[in-house]
Amino acid sequence: MVEKAGAEFERDSSKQSPVIILGAGPAGLTAGYELNRANIPSVILEKDSVVGGISRTAEYKGYLFDIGGHRFFTKVGVVEKMWHEVLGGDFISRPRLSRIFYKRKFFSYPLEPRNALSGLGLFETARCGFSYLWAQMFPQKPEEDFETWISNRFGRRLFKVFFESYTEKVWGMSCKNIRAEWAAQRIKGLSLYSAVKNAVFPPKNQKKGAVIKTLIHEFQYPRKGPGMMWQRTREILEAADSKVVMNASVDRVFWEPGRVLAVEAGGTRYEGAHFVSSLPIRELIQKLDPPPSPRLLAAANDFNYRDFLTVALIIRGTNLFPDNWIYIHEPGVKVGRIQNFGNWSPEMIPEPDRSCLGLEYFCFEGDGLWSMTDAELVELGRVEVAKLGLVKAEDVLDGCVVRMPKAYPVYDSVYKRGIDAVQEFLAEVPNLQLVGRNGMHRYNNQDHSMLTAMLAARNIISDLKGSGPRYELWRVNVDEEYHEGGAMQEEDELRKLEQTQPLVPTSLR
Repeated sequence: MVEKAGAEFERDSSKQSPVIILGAGPAGLTAGYELNRANIPSVILEKDSVVGGISRTAEYKGYLFDIGGHRFFTKVGVVEKMWHEVLGGDFISRPRLSRIFYKRKFFSYPLEPRNALSGLGLFETARCGFSYLWAQMFPQKPEEDFETWISNRFGRRLFKVFFESYTEKVWGMSCKNIRAEWAAQRIKGLSLYSAVKNAVFPPKNQKKGAVIKTLIHEFQYPRKGPGMMWQRTREILEAADSKVVMNASVDRVFWEPGRVLAVEAGGTRYEGAHFVSSLPIRELIQKLDPPPSPRLLAAANDFNYRDFLTVALIIRGTNLFPDNWIYIHEPGVKVGRIQNFGNWSPEMIPEPDRSCLGLEYFCFEGDGLWSMTDAELVELGRVEVAKLGLVKAEDVLDGCVVRMPKAYPVYDSVYKRGIDAVQEFLAEVPNLQLVGRNGMHRYNNQDHSMLTAMLAARNIISDLKGSGPRYELWRVNVDEEYHEGGAMQEEDELRKLEQTQPLVPTSLR
């Protein structure tokens, strides 16, 4: 028998709402926005002092910067419609340029053979050529890991130059431990031979204007960064009957067989008929009161994360490089990617003759990078941009650090086991839905998080009105058809959504 949860709370410390939403990132706020359109109020609980999650805009001395760089690009109509409903004329169109930086030279991204080989120089090009020929004559078997798959098609030398360093920085694992399937998905049908052939002799029947999906030449962006979108959404909700409660970390989630009853956040009990969670799944499981089954408790350890921090440097001078961001393939530095925020939007730089660079470091919470002080990280950033030759050390005027835990869900050998246990639990508590990147442990873009939240909200609307379709959130990104008078995603749009999401490596171990 389950003891009634939260009995110690006094009635006057309880707040009630039809819907309680955990997390005020893109998923949580989108759910609230969709419910508000149907005149259904909600309470959104956010542990931080700023909305937007990883899509926030940080500020330091008037400088605005993005946590990772968030292009507003989608093939999903309802998501784009919400963006424009909320921001209207505050969207700007920006040219998109991103390149690889290696040995103080820029290389096109995606790789273009002539550009890559000319940038490497005659001697290195010869080494790459011999390495490629060797791989064709003596391919490595079995071909189970990312390193072997790439080396067999491009040669081990090009693998070392353009694939190994950046991949291992981002994911924190050896390329030998990443399954080959990830490479096969990302580089379908491509080899060095086919790449060079297509560069020298372009296919005659290629349609005019055909563009590789990663090569979008322009994108939309809020003029003061992505946080502008989510702060405006918060204002819309609070102008209606909904509430966004900041600094309200969820401590407990009270439930009984058949339903979730309430949550405790910041010493207050919030009761609701429906609950939407974008909390990391591991945290959600650990906050359940009373504790769930041993199987689900054990599953909490099946969810692991890659963490992230940004070192924002204020630089003397402008026009440092034309890219929005560059990928750093130098193995001699720890930085993985560098954003140039003035090239995202000039309004993010408050002073003339100044630039702001965001140096991105991928890490694990508690490791050496994560544990460095802010001052040490700013100094590391100053040293590394100078070492790369991008900026003179004396031109770095100031800086700050933003840490973002649980930025990337890890697709290791056990996460699917955890997902199975979670879905089994959700079947027992139908008034709880999980949405968003960490809420569903899916490394997907902002538009996917928003779509899952829209579908969750529509499930609630249907339940409260007693009629309407029910959407299966876990099937989004699969060829599933959703219909609602043409307003929701058709099968073709869902395929487009799937095609624009980043692919994630899975571990061999």
